[in-house]
Amino acid sequence: MSLTPDLLQELELLNLFDLNSTRGGLKVHHDAEVSKVSAAQRLFDKGMTTRSDGGYLTDRGVETTEHVQALIKMLQASESL
Repeated sequence: MSLTPDLLQELELLNLFDLNSTRGGLKVHHDAEVSKVSAAQRLFDKGMTTRSDGGYLTDRGVETTEHVQALIKMLQASESL
Protein backbone atom coordinates (compact mmCIF):
# COMPACT_ATOMS: atom_id res chain seq x y z
CA MET A 1 0.00 0.00 0.00
CA SER A 2 1.33 3.40 -0.99
CA LEU A 3 1.02 6.57 1.04
CA THR A 4 -0.77 8.63 -1.58
CA PRO A 5 -1.24 12.38 -1.24
CA ASP A 6 -4.94 11.76 -0.51
CA LEU A 7 -4.14 9.33 2.29
CA LEU A 8 -1.54 11.65 3.77
CA GLN A 9 -4.06 14.50 3.79
CA GLU A 10 -6.57 12.29 5.64
CA LEU A 11 -3.92 11.34 8.19
CA GLU A 12 -3.06 15.01 8.68
CA LEU A 13 -6.70 15.87 9.35
CA LEU A 14 -7.11 13.00 11.80
CA ASN A 15 -4.00 14.15 13.61
CA LEU A 16 -5.65 17.54 14.25
CA PHE A 17 -8.39 16.05 16.43
CA ASP A 18 -7.96 16.44 20.18
CA LEU A 19 -8.61 13.03 21.71
CA ASN A 20 -8.59 14.51 25.22
CA SER A 21 -11.96 16.15 24.68
CA THR A 22 -15.18 14.78 23.23
CA ARG A 23 -16.11 18.38 22.41
CA GLY A 24 -13.17 18.83 20.07
CA GLY A 25 -14.41 18.80 16.52
CA LEU A 26 -13.03 20.22 13.29
CA LYS A 27 -14.51 22.52 10.70
CA VAL A 28 -13.02 22.51 7.22
CA HIS A 29 -14.39 25.63 5.58
CA HIS A 30 -15.64 25.51 2.00
CA ASP A 31 -12.93 27.96 0.94
CA ALA A 32 -10.09 25.86 2.40
CA GLU A 33 -7.61 24.11 0.13
CA VAL A 34 -9.38 21.68 -2.17
CA SER A 35 -7.24 18.82 -0.84
CA LYS A 36 -8.43 19.48 2.74
CA VAL A 37 -12.08 19.75 1.71
CA SER A 38 -11.77 16.50 -0.25
CA ALA A 39 -10.02 14.74 2.64
CA ALA A 40 -12.80 15.79 5.03
CA GLN A 41 -15.39 14.40 2.63
CA ARG A 42 -13.50 11.09 2.29
CA LEU A 43 -13.25 10.71 6.08
CA PHE A 44 -17.00 11.27 6.32
CA ASP A 45 -17.62 8.75 3.52
CA LYS A 46 -15.50 6.21 5.43
CA GLY A 47 -17.58 6.72 8.57
CA MET A 48 -14.81 8.40 10.54
CA THR A 49 -16.47 11.79 11.08
CA THR A 50 -20.02 12.99 11.63
CA ARG A 51 -20.04 15.63 8.91
CA SER A 52 -18.62 16.01 5.43
CA ASP A 53 -16.84 19.20 6.52
CA GLY A 54 -15.27 17.66 9.62
CA GLY A 55 -17.54 17.59 12.63
CA TYR A 56 -16.78 15.12 15.38
CA LEU A 57 -15.12 11.73 15.30
CA THR A 58 -17.33 8.66 15.23
CA ASP A 59 -16.36 5.63 17.31
CA ARG A 60 -14.51 4.29 14.27
CA GLY A 61 -12.85 7.66 13.82
CA VAL A 62 -11.71 7.77 17.44
CA GLU A 63 -10.12 4.34 17.15
CA THR A 64 -8.40 5.24 13.90
CA THR A 65 -7.19 8.59 15.24
CA GLU A 66 -5.75 6.91 18.33
CA HIS A 67 -3.67 4.69 16.04
CA VAL A 68 -2.65 7.57 13.78
CA GLN A 69 -1.55 9.77 16.65
CA ALA A 70 0.28 6.92 18.40
CA LEU A 71 2.17 6.09 15.20
CA ILE A 72 3.16 9.71 14.66
CA LYS A 73 4.44 9.95 18.24
CA MET A 74 6.47 6.75 17.82
CA LEU A 75 8.00 7.95 14.57
CA GLN A 76 8.83 11.35 16.01
CA ALA A 77 10.39 9.75 19.11
CA SER A 78 12.61 7.58 16.93
CA GLU A 79 13.92 10.71 15.17
CA SER A 80 15.57 11.79 18.41
CA LEU A 81 17.50 8.52 18.84
